[in-house]
Amino acid sequence: MTDLSRDGLNPTDAERAAVMIMLLEDEQAASLLGQLDPAELRLLGERMCALGEISPAAIADAIGRFVEKTERMGLIVPDRVGQVRDMMTRAIGEIKTESLMQRIAPEQRTNSLELARWLTPQVLVPLVRDEHPQAIAVLLVQLDADVAAGVLHGLAEEIQPQVVHRVATLGRVSPDALIMLEDMLARRITECHGQAALTMGGPREAADIINAATRAIERRVMPEISKQDKALAKAIENEMFKFEHLFVLDEKSMGTLLREVDSDTLIGALKGAPEDKREVFFRAMSSRAADGVRDEIAARGRMKMAEVLEAQKAMITAARRLAAEGVIVFGAGDDDYV
Repeated sequence: MTDLSRDGLNPTDAERAAVMIMLLEDEQAASLLGQLDPAELRLLGERMCALGEISPAAIADAIGRFVEKTERMGLIVPDRVGQVRDMMTRAIGEIKTESLMQRIAPEQRTNSLELARWLTPQVLVPLVRDEHPQAIAVLLVQLDADVAAGVLHGLAEEIQPQVVHRVATLGRVSPDALIMLEDMLARRITECHGQAALTMGGPREAADIINAATRAIERRVMPEISKQDKALAKAIENEMFKFEHLFVLDEKSMGTLLREVDSDTLIGALKGAPEDKREVFFRAMSSRAADGVRDEIAARGRMKMAEVLEAQKAMITAARRLAAEGVIVFGAGDDDYV
């Protein structure tokens, strides 16, 4: 068996390639190997199996040769934008990638749904206000939440609950539905869209849109959805109110909330919060009280995640009740609400 740890060995290019492959993550290596022909795979496989112990010197030699070749040849990729798009899709999903790529490479826009992501609510509302709620919902889940909220606000009040309900229940969208939406937009902005089926929407997307909308829309839409589907309304509310939403409370509202929860609950909830975010809570206390809570958190030791989540849930429940009563407000005012 070849041993690359021995001094004086002059490894071949195939052996260097084998070393480089062994340095990659399994998924990366598999992706690279999938681009080789059978003869190359056989040769490289033989060298990989024969490597034995790989010394630091052998690793340095393989990387050095790779750098040397790339300096002369560069990295030739016929479709660089496509390569970046593929990597982004694997990382964050297709819909988010499409939105991101329109900012990274706007010249790649080729269809009306992609173009719609660049339009303001004022431009989009006239395009869709007379369309079926299902078509509007499919469009909204592809927009940034604040833009989607602006479009929702511009729709007729009686349509708003129907649109949000469909956003939360879209699930799998058929190619035909996308074609119909594309045709509708194409008539107005003269573009085309692909036909691949996408998994869209859900309670989180519906919650994001409502969170970015005005408080009046939340008060109008959520009761209507609850009448149609209580379980769905509950799922949306759970996404609308998360522990991190408490981080935006001002000191007065935070102080009000802290008076509603006992010390044990607060310590358990903050145990699972990042240290920098705990300061949002500490600023609403006296210095002495904050130091005391810090000491108790440190003394508490390890906690089960289930216990932390239960404590955070208790604080969220208290915050929701106070918000519903109008005692505390999330954001800057009545039109700025989580």
